[in-house]
Amino acid sequence: MKTIIYSARKFEKAFIKSANADKHELEFIELSLNTQTARLAAGAEAISIFVNDDASEKVLKELSTVGIKFIALRSAGYNHVDLDIAKQLGIKVARVPSYSPYAVAEHTVALMLTLNRKLIRANSRVHDLNFSLEGLTGFDMNGKTVGIIGTGQIGGLVAKILNGFGCKILAVDTFEDSTLIERYGLIYIDYNTLYKEADIITLHAPLVPETLHIINEESISKMKRDVMLINTSRGALVNTKDVVAGLKTGQIGYLGLDVYEEESGLFFTDHSEDILQDDVIARLLTFPNVLITSHQAFLTDTALKNIASTTIYNLNCFEQQIDSENEID
Repeated sequence: MKTIIYSARKFEKAFIKSANADKHELEFIELSLNTQTARLAAGAEAISIFVNDDASEKVLKELSTVGIKFIALRSAGYNHVDLDIAKQLGIKVARVPSYSPYAVAEHTVALMLTLNRKLIRANSRVHDLNFSLEGLTGFDMNGKTVGIIGTGQIGGLVAKILNGFGCKILAVDTFEDSTLIERYGLIYIDYNTLYKEADIITLHAPLVPETLHIINEESISKMKRDVMLINTSRGALVNTKDVVAGLKTGQIGYLGLDVYEEESGLFFTDHSEDILQDDVIARLLTFPNVLITSHQAFLTDTALKNIASTTIYNLNCFEQQIDSENEID
């Protein structure tokens, strides 16, 4: 089955080719899926897209026009796909529900430790032969209170890791996981209590209407002064302009982001020769207590292998459906 792989990056191609084992006819293109690039899928039956591709109504209708019947997501999240329109058009959509929650959970804690112990600044100093320790004081993770918003697979693993550090763990979720309570002493509470008591707040919730900009001026005002805020989930959970305001006043003492609400067209691409047009992220980059990684929390060999194998499995299932539909009784 011919499939167009949109937003194809060098780091994933070898894994996808290996998983495919020449079964499907794959065409890799670096361009993202949008209204201008949808017609590149002409002649294919399926496409595969990544987290910042646009599968909104207009794009889906264009894809349907050129004959696309299937979309294989290379992500767990699907907020970039208009599923209602896809269903109306008869386009089947499959995702990668789990690739490596360990990868994202470990990256989350890495951001915490890097910010806390000021490792980026320390490393830069040493390379400049500055071995002073002034301004590098951190804090013990042991005994700190961490608030986890969303205790699915990733949030649960973050709780497991932080329990090992000796942290008190608070959480908010519509579903209370009894295993996390029993194993790690996690305490489910309401948002306001979490904001009030947590020294560190880390986000692991899906992006749905109820969680859009859950971190905003009001919620930030309820947090402890000098709070550490981490987001490795979905960029739009955070109102970035309100976070900038919180950084300026010192209400937010540390900020670690692996996702950004306006990352499409920015992340996953080398812009080192360009003039940065995004004033908000430009402002974020001026703060010494901000650490940003470009949506790389998932980026381990294990995760890439699992994403590739599940994507090809989904394509296999799509192809079997076609064969079944073409059978003559």
